[in-house]
Amino acid sequence: MSDPTRFAGKTALVTGGSRGIGASIAAHLAEQGARVALTYSSNQETGQRALQNLKGSGHLLLEMNVADEESVERGFERMLIQFTKIDYLINNAGIAKDGLLLRMRTDSFDSVIQTNLRGTFLCTRAAIKSMIKTKLPGSIVNITSVVGRSGNSGQANYAASKAGVEAFTKSIAAEVASRNIRLNCVAPGFITTEMTSVLTDQVKAEIQEKIPMHSLGTVADVAHAVCFLLSDEARYITGQTLNVNGGMYMD
Repeated sequence: MSDPTRFAGKTALVTGGSRGIGASIAAHLAEQGARVALTYSSNQETGQRALQNLKGSGHLLLEMNVADEESVERGFERMLIQFTKIDYLINNAGIAKDGLLLRMRTDSFDSVIQTNLRGTFLCTRAAIKSMIKTKLPGSIVNITSVVGRSGNSGQANYAASKAGVEAFTKSIAAEVASRNIRLNCVAPGFITTEMTSVLTDQVKAEIQEKIPMHSLGTVADVAHAVCFLLSDEARYITGQTLNVNGGMYMD
């Protein structure tokens, strides 16, 4: 049973928080007392539903294109006006445009890097700037992927973006550790979301055969890992990646 006071008085921004893993992270944070800002990029209706499902009050929905510097600046400005501070940032927003290398369009490569890697850079920079200004401790969790660690045929752009986020996380963790700001990654494996719901039963069975625990994970599995890394229980953990993949990839 979650502690409704675990994150009392804390504020959090969850990018891509309108559905899937992001919505679950936002819900778990709200259940444990945090005020949450969640972002959407195009579907306001989905964002509103996610916002209405959050426990507690004072939450915020933001339209934000994480790959666009001005959009990120506007979003953070609006959040800080309402919340006055940011304690936690979860960089979850991301896209995938899969394809074999010789068939991959240049814009498909660029857009994935722009959203997944550049977006993490822009949001992290904005959050750390505020954390340092307020002189408050902060915690940032970046959602990466098992394929950023193992690679995957047909996902060169996505894998590269997520591996880049891991290296970025380690670098910034070293830069700001003395400021009492921590950065870590959570790397999900195959998680049951809207993206996996389109897979056939045969494909899902084949995937599960490759996973030692023989099952797909849930969005709650990822959210629990994120909440741990954000919390004071992880106060001495920074620059690390926590795999949530059922044993599909092991360091």
